[in-house]
Amino acid sequence: MKIRGAAKYYGEVCALAPLDLDLEEGKITAVLGESGAGKTTLLNVLAGLVPHEGEVERRAVSYLFQSPKLLPHLTVEDNLRFVLNKSDYGKIAQTLCDVGLGGKEKSLPNALSGGERQRVAIARAFLYPHELLLMDEPFSSLDLSLKKTLVELVVSLWKKSGQTVVFVTHDVHEATLLSHRALVLSKGALIGDYPVEGELPRDFFTRHPAEETLVRALMHAPKGGDAV
Repeated sequence: MKIRGAAKYYGEVCALAPLDLDLEEGKITAVLGESGAGKTTLLNVLAGLVPHEGEVERRAVSYLFQSPKLLPHLTVEDNLRFVLNKSDYGKIAQTLCDVGLGGKEKSLPNALSGGERQRVAIARAFLYPHELLLMDEPFSSLDLSLKKTLVELVVSLWKKSGQTVVFVTHDVHEATLLSHRALVLSKGALIGDYPVEGELPRDFFTRHPAEETLVRALMHAPKGGDAV
């Protein structure tokens, strides 16, 4: 997937500096940076949600947010049906089993735990017909045990789908658990592009060699700025 000169300005404020990037098909790319670095702006540009400069190769996009954003009046099953063509309804039962929610088809979101709601959101993101999955800090508010479970779940679903994924995180360990490549943004500009070697899944309890490189890049990034 090719990005050429993609940039976003709000008046004189640079939210994303002109960016040239090739995203390798079927791989997972992490995007790191302090608050205001331009991470979410990059996702929104990739999704075509905001007008921007430059060229972005358009793909069918699925978006997984930090909060589940389920429709509260619909059952789990109907939340998934909402994003599918009728011909694909047959995928729902297996996907719910894959995410550990078999038997919860008729439950409403308010009857589920927070972790279960995020599982539904993950199932919906992978079921929605897409070529590019964007994830905006979907694990940031979770405790460690649940984060481990859901990171492993996402890797399992990705291995089945083989789709291209870009996800935003503040967590270096999370980035190295779940990506093949890590981009570091600062003040709207790309300041680092690092490979994260090794096959997925990776051991949650093992520190990846790339973590130190990413920490150093983040610590030496220019501070401040108005990017979002």
